[in-house]
Amino acid sequence: MKVTVFGGALPRPGEPVYQMAYALGGMLARTGHIVLNGGYIGTMEAVSRGAFEEGGRVVGVTCDQIEAWRNIAPNDFLTEEVRFETLKQRLAYMMDECEAAVALPGGLGTLAEVALLWNEIAIDARPAVPIILVGIGWEETLEAFFANHGEYVRPKDRALLQFVPGVADVVPILERWQTAPGVPLADESPTP
Repeated sequence: MKVTVFGGALPRPGEPVYQMAYALGGMLARTGHIVLNGGYIGTMEAVSRGAFEEGGRVVGVTCDQIEAWRNIAPNDFLTEEVRFETLKQRLAYMMDECEAAVALPGGLGTLAEVALLWNEIAIDARPAVPIILVGIGWEETLEAFFANHGEYVRPKDRALLQFVPGVADVVPILERWQTAPGVPLADESPTP
């Protein structure tokens, strides 16, 4: 499967979230998945590195706008780079190409990526893919959202999200999805 991994740019080598992303990259590569990510630093570098060191295919999706804003280059652990001019084009490609999405801890960009992919699935603008949110922060954030705006989110749309405590839980969800694509795995996640 092509697995798009979203996550923040701030984590550095040795930090817990960087190590989590690194471990995820290795697991995805060892189980034959293709890793797509933003191609730069932080969790993007870590998941790329983990997959690259295991001999996996790593696609970094980069863009001119990010590099102009941050003065940064793609990381050294990509097997290929797909480049766009704008952030919108970059995100559209990562969403359109993914057969599963994993979100690690991150900031505004990560939240926007998850929300946009989730909404596209909810309105049937694209086929359903598993959206796996790693770490307690995602569950707590969305529980607060549902508590205050829950009437606007249908139960079937809530069921599209899979909350997991750590990266070790990601590959089993991908394996189950491969055997029964399009079937929500709602029974796997607590309902916020």
